[in-house]
Parts: sequence; structure tokens; C-alpha cells
Amino acid sequence: MLHDLNLYIVGRLLLAALLGGLVGFERSLRHKPAGLRTMILIALGSALYTIISYQAVAPFGGDWTRIAAQIIPGIGFIGAGVVIREAGSVTGITSAATIFMIASVGMAAGAGLPVTAVFTTLLLLGALVVLGVFEDRFGLRTRGLTFSLVTPQGSAMLDRIHQVVQQEAGIPAQRWKTHAAPEGTRIEFDAEVSIRQERQLLARFEALKISCEARATRPSLMR
Repeated sequence: MLHDLNLYIVGRLLLAALLGGLVGFERSLRHKPAGLRTMILIALGSALYTIISYQAVAPFGGDWTRIAAQIIPGIGFIGAGVVIREAGSVTGITSAATIFMIASVGMAAGAGLPVTAVFTTLLLLGALVVLGVFEDRFGLRTRGLTFSLVTPQGSAMLDRIHQVVQQEAGIPAQRWKTHAAPEGTRIEFDAEVSIRQERQLLARFEALKISCEARATRPSLMR
């Protein structure tokens, strides 16, 4: 190999890319903004900067941690880019924290700490996957949805829908809209709901024989 590249460095970079890819794959499955390619690039870049820090400075007796230390504030800019404030709620905090963590995994791989990097990745995946399932199961996590209902009974049904959503289900809905549609009257509203609340609400509408669909709240131009 070339004099500045050896199997040890190649192994560190490949390990960083692999671990970043594992976390990125989980993020992609959940359709998060920072997915497979993003996590691989962050882990790989962090590893390479750590390697460069040592290889370029340590032989001359300098402080090789100075370059590596700049990774942390740099990652902060990327993390801030995935944090979104929309309709009174904040999303992307977990993605930003994941970016912060995967950068540390890349630094560990680049610094020659493979076991530490692998163990940290397993902990990270455990927090994302296992705790994610736990949050979904017990309704601890909510997401912004736009509910679109079509009823042939006209606007007279609006009061009943208000009662179902805000009183019976206890969901603080926002941005109510009503307009005519070929099938009757279309009613739309936004709400922050858990998976359990979403299913319960759809079941209530089905019992009322109201056609309803739920989709992710459309992002604004500020996002």
C-alpha cells in the first residue's frame, strides 16, 4: 500500500462506516431525516479526522486532540439542521442526538478503540430500537398527523366530530378546515397523537361510518 495508508487505517475506516451504516439503516427504516448515507458519512468523517489529527501532529510532539476536538461543534451544526419546530411541537431531537452519538463512534473507531466503538453502537441501537418499541407500545411518543374525513351528511356532522376528537378522545386538535367535496363534506384537522390514540380515533370514525385517512403533517416552508 501507499506509505500513508495501511491495513490498520483501512480497518478503522471500514469499521466506522459499518457501524454508521447499521445505525443509519435503522433510521432509514423509520423514515428519519438522517438516514443510511448521512450516518455513514458522519461516522467515516469523524474517524478520518481523528486519524488525521494523530498522524499529522503526534509525530512532531504537538497536541493531536485539537483537530479532533473540533468535530464536536461541527456535528452540532448538522444536528441543529434536523431539529424542527412545527405547529407548537419540536421534532428531530432523537435524530440530532443520534448524529452526536454516531460521531463519537466514528472517533472511537478512528482512535483505535474498536471494542468501545462496537459496544457503543450496540447500546445506541438498543436505545433506538428497543426503547422505540416500548414508546410505541405504551403511547409515550407522539407524531403530527393531518386527519382528513369525508362525510355525506354535510357540515352538521362537524359538531359531532369535534365532540369525538376533543371530548371523547381528549386530543387537542388544531387548524380545522371544512370544504365541499364531490363525496360530500371534507373536514381536516391537525393533531399530535400517539399510535394508540390514532388507532382509537380511526376506530371511532369508522363506527360513525365516516371515511377517514391520516397522513404526516405537511411541513411548512420554514422547515
